[in-house]
Amino acid sequence: MSDGTTAALRLARWTVTSGSNVNSRAAVVLRAAHHDWQASAEGNGAVDALLRAVNLALEDVLGAVPLLLAYDVHALAEGPDAEGRVTVRIAPPLSAGVERATGQYTGEVASTNIVAASVEAYVTALNAMLADGAWAGAVAEAGARRGRGAQAVPHASAAEYDDDARSIDTTAWFNR
Repeated sequence: MSDGTTAALRLARWTVTSGSNVNSRAAVVLRAAHHDWQASAEGNGAVDALLRAVNLALEDVLGAVPLLLAYDVHALAEGPDAEGRVTVRIAPPLSAGVERATGQYTGEVASTNIVAASVEAYVTALNAMLADGAWAGAVAEAGARRGRGAQAVPHASAAEYDDDARSIDTTAWFNR
């Protein structure tokens, strides 16, 4: 996972709610460098909310929001069980003090769940950017800064989902 200078981000978990006549809301937990980064956000649809949550979670790692250059979804077959391939292309943040790298970075994931593939492809593109020599150590540095401050969220104390919570029958709610 790490060569001492680079720590790959891993999408530990995510959740999103979306529907008609409501703002979509997402929460993510990303893990790297022995720390968790977590955030929630609202967006214009499930994918937008998830990408915004990832950006908020990584604010102290990246310093600003990466530029989303392309987002493409392509069906790999026909039918309801067909996988779709999501391709995300990003560029490093453009803001004062964030001049680490230029270029474009791509993430690509295929899945029957397009929302999951979307957020995973985004994290894959971020990892490609963070693996660039100019970003070497950014995740570990941010983890170390968080470890010294009150905002640290080490694995052992990270917020956990309630495994005992009852499942919610959304079909019954939708059909009423």
